[in-house]
Amino acid sequence: MQASVLLLKPKNLVEIIKIQTTILKSIHDFMTDRGFLQLMPVLTSTVTDPLWPDPGSTIEGTPKIKYAGRELTLTQSMILHKQVAVAMGLDKIYIMSPNIRLEKSFRKITRRHLFEFTQMDFEIKGASMDSVMSLVEDLVIYVLERVKKERAEELEKLGRDLKIPSKPFPRYTSHEMIEKYGKEWEETASKLHDTPFWVTCFKREFYDREDPERPGHYRNYDLIYPEGYGEALSGAEREWEYKRIISRITADGLDPKNFEPYLALAREGLLVPSAGAGIGIERLVWFATGAEHIGDIQPFRRVPGEEIFL
Repeated sequence: MQASVLLLKPKNLVEIIKIQTTILKSIHDFMTDRGFLQLMPVLTSTVTDPLWPDPGSTIEGTPKIKYAGRELTLTQSMILHKQVAVAMGLDKIYIMSPNIRLEKSFRKITRRHLFEFTQMDFEIKGASMDSVMSLVEDLVIYVLERVKKERAEELEKLGRDLKIPSKPFPRYTSHEMIEKYGKEWEETASKLHDTPFWVTCFKREFYDREDPERPGHYRNYDLIYPEGYGEALSGAEREWEYKRIISRITADGLDPKNFEPYLALAREGLLVPSAGAGIGIERLVWFATGAEHIGDIQPFRRVPGEEIFL
């Protein structure tokens, strides 16, 4: 009975969902105005993002299903699909992409992890790291301005004084962050900033491009929210040449057979240079509303380590 009452009356749910609705419409307006085409999400696939060797990944495993005599994975990220879509001639795309990432239960304490969430995933043919970062800054400013203007009453009820950042956002490298704050730098650095900031150069998955002029450095980037809200977005320029991709997969200890449909395209020289990112919708709503825990913005919580009611 108690759970039913909590389900029916989550705190400030109406105000939060109104803000979420404005955020979603603002994102669609911004992306279509910038010439992006919207793709529908892919929920099952023969290949998906391995989330390895990203040191921030703590998933229990990749969920799989059997269908029509084949094993399919549930989508953890549409990164590989985005690269292929751009190679098809869709030069600027975005997707509201549901992701399933079975995070270990201890992630509950971070306040920002979910095992089921949505990203606004986008990719641009021929784009550079700098051009994507500039686009994202414009997007974040636009969305927050719309929320502040159109949802002033809801923000007031939530007690949220939403500050609009200015371009350009500060930039740091991961090496600078580690040197200053240690390996677990994200939360500390986030709490010490009052504006979103960028952190670049992470050793991550094989598709994030290694800087050809500086081996061991990477042309990728994370956007970090201030006030302790942590990572907002992750993205990169992409590897597209077969020799580079297979070399990275092998170095990471992954089985190339798991990526064969994708590798076949790379082998034929069909992939093209691109860059993109994915911004977490729930985290953006969480930050905009100033909620205590990311689960507080969901009518149906999907927090690792919590009991699932419905």
